[in-house]
Amino acid sequence: MSKMKIAIIGTRGIPNHYGGFEQFAEYLSVGLVKQGHHVTVYNSHKHPYQKSEWNSVKIIHCNDPEHKYGTVGQFIYDFNCIMDTRKKNYDIILQLGYTSSSIWGWLLPRKKSIVTTNMDGLEWKRTKFSKPIQFFLKYAEKLGVKYSDHLIADSVGIQEHIRNKYGKESDYIPYGSHLFEKCNEEILEEYNVVSYNYNMLIARLEPENSIETILDGVVLSKLEVPILVIGNHETKFGEFLKNKFKSNKNICFLGGIYDINVLNNLRYYSNLYFHGHTVGGTNPSLLEAMGSNSLICANDNIFNKSILGSDAFYFKDQKDVASYIKDIKKNENLKLLDNNSIKIKTTYSWEVIIKQYLNHFKSIIIKKQK
Repeated sequence: MSKMKIAIIGTRGIPNHYGGFEQFAEYLSVGLVKQGHHVTVYNSHKHPYQKSEWNSVKIIHCNDPEHKYGTVGQFIYDFNCIMDTRKKNYDIILQLGYTSSSIWGWLLPRKKSIVTTNMDGLEWKRTKFSKPIQFFLKYAEKLGVKYSDHLIADSVGIQEHIRNKYGKESDYIPYGSHLFEKCNEEILEEYNVVSYNYNMLIARLEPENSIETILDGVVLSKLEVPILVIGNHETKFGEFLKNKFKSNKNICFLGGIYDINVLNNLRYYSNLYFHGHTVGGTNPSLLEAMGSNSLICANDNIFNKSILGSDAFYFKDQKDVASYIKDIKKNENLKLLDNNSIKIKTTYSWEVIIKQYLNHFKSIIIKKQK
């Protein structure tokens, strides 16, 4: 098959300065270029990186007025990106997410390009959104399906949802990660913790991430083992949590930490790593935890179980959390750590994920040619 021309839209751009989809676009685009394909990533004009090429990936900057108009600006940015794709001759347009782009889906150049969309998580389930916004997100999801030629689900839970709700099949391709090996115990000194004698969680401080349940379990355990809570706490729910647990000195709200080396070391030397996410697909932070030798206690749901299988502990309520904190030791569960490391190597490595996307692209081009 000849070299493909691929565009990636739906992110703020590369190199990653923002989050999961941006990191994904970074790894995927570079990986595809190394395979000899022509890849263009659409960037916000406010992105810190202003050149027109990065690691042989072409970059197109589009006007992004989010700094002026807030959320409305995201819709305008996506509109500008889609309008630019109409001027080009891409073989494939990979759309990451649908939240602020699907209302413009009818403008995608589907006659000359194949549009395939990674449907992201079940955004309309997020409790931080008001009822009207949740209603809109359900509608946006429906449009995302309608205006895509092919769909990608990054978890089996999302794949099942798309099949059950829309009667559509999607290709399951998860997120990717790396194994962490550069351990540095000295990092713990800054956070006043001792190796394997503290627990932690990393998440947006939002209700659907089970943070209140986890911290209720910490209190219920009556142990003074520190738990590090990593995530921006200067939010309405963050303030609620800090106020509720202010008398518990072992609950340490650290705010957001974005240095991946620090995060990986904290995960590596923790006793228990709590993953409370209940909404979404293959969560990047969960894979990072698996690759960082974390002993994981996860919320009991299909998204987490489809990734971790029997190699984690699962909680439904604060009693479960308290029981694990009292009874579970990392050094007694090394087999689980080994199994999760093997999964990162064999199933969730970026090399494997890039190959799966490449196969997906090739297959949808062949389908169009038939």
